[in-house]
Amino acid sequence: MNENEFGGLYRLLAKNKLLELRQELSDMAYPDIAEFIMDMDDDKLAVKIFRILPKDISADVFAYLEPDSQTVIVQSITDSEIERLMDDLYVDDAVDFLEEVPANIVRRVLANTDKETRDIINRFLKYPEGCAGSVMTIEMVELHDRSTVAEAIKSIRRSGVDKETIYTCYVIDEKRHLVGTIPLRRLLLNEEDTPLTDIMSDDEQLIFVKTMDDQEEVAAIAKKYDLLSVPVVDNEGRLVGIITIDDIVDIIDEEATEDMEKMALLTPSEDEYLKTGVFTLAKNRIGWLLVLMIASTFTGQIIEGFENQLATIAGLTACIPMLMGTGGNSGNQVSTLIIRGLALGEVRIKDYFRVLWKEIRVSLMVGIVLAVANYGRMLILNLMGSETSSSVILVVSLSVAAVVVVSKTIGCTLPIVAKLLKLDPALMAGPLITTLVDTISLVIYFSLAKALI
Repeated sequence: MNENEFGGLYRLLAKNKLLELRQELSDMAYPDIAEFIMDMDDDKLAVKIFRILPKDISADVFAYLEPDSQTVIVQSITDSEIERLMDDLYVDDAVDFLEEVPANIVRRVLANTDKETRDIINRFLKYPEGCAGSVMTIEMVELHDRSTVAEAIKSIRRSGVDKETIYTCYVIDEKRHLVGTIPLRRLLLNEEDTPLTDIMSDDEQLIFVKTMDDQEEVAAIAKKYDLLSVPVVDNEGRLVGIITIDDIVDIIDEEATEDMEKMALLTPSEDEYLKTGVFTLAKNRIGWLLVLMIASTFTGQIIEGFENQLATIAGLTACIPMLMGTGGNSGNQVSTLIIRGLALGEVRIKDYFRVLWKEIRVSLMVGIVLAVANYGRMLILNLMGSETSSSVILVVSLSVAAVVVVSKTIGCTLPIVAKLLKLDPALMAGPLITTLVDTISLVIYFSLAKALI
């Protein structure tokens, strides 16, 4: 919701018309209510608004709040309010909240949670961050494989209100092994006396993940099979939870953000930019900057080694920035495509030689076009008064073509090598490739200059 659309709510709040404000908030979407609460500059006002929310929506709104706002609210409400809030929250939302708030808040919340819920939350908190078990929920529709359609629908009507999703139902046997799934639509369209085993998707079609699988794999599976939720099983194949589409979207967003930060050679941060301290930001950046600064020493040494040649041949020095920029940009273009392809599963390690052959052909075409364009550019500059010799123009143009081919080869090779070595391919991007290509570009340039001039 646009911030300007909160004007009416602000006026009601300023006039202390809380009943009218409560009614207005009740008609809004949960994320918009959460946005309005987080828009408050005064923490007391934020808590006041949260407290007037109808009890049947307060937990849903709470799940959309940022950890800072959640902390403020929990610190300000009573123990009985905390107990009611935790009873109404879905388990995965409760776990997400407790993972982000200070330890003293966690202790108070767990102290005011019933034993059964507390045991479930503690079990979830023990899963390593980033695995399927840490993001799943246990609020799913479970149906027994011996049931009929009528019994299944009756079960859903009885317990579905407490489930996070009912669109896909999960069929288990007497030992809780996941044996199939049934879309709700299929239940509604079949006769009441039909056994579930006759209409469920059997184990040959069953898609699931295990508790310790990486969350990125969960997102890839949901995307590949167009799933609204992904079942999670333990090592014995017993159903322990599901991961719903809202959490899958969060995973995709989180993984994409992490890849972007790594491609810029930043240490990934879990906090938002404005909420991250300057010392943390500096620490996240300084490591790779030191590495790249030291690596650039080789570039300086190469230039120093050809200092005499640069001083005596007109036009040779002026083309260095253009050549290095072209090489870095060429390498970054292909590395971005390959890194994204690896992340989406479109490119695999075994595809390396296919990728290499494709990029060699692309780079030859691009390199030739750029070399011809550069040759024409430098001829035009000569007509305008530049005194660059024809041999220098030839060297620069040949260097452009060679640098494009080499940089694109490096750009497609490094991410795949990183994947082979179990490293994150996103590290092999941007500044790292640019620094490496700069050094190689100068070697090619000065080698051709030495040979042809």
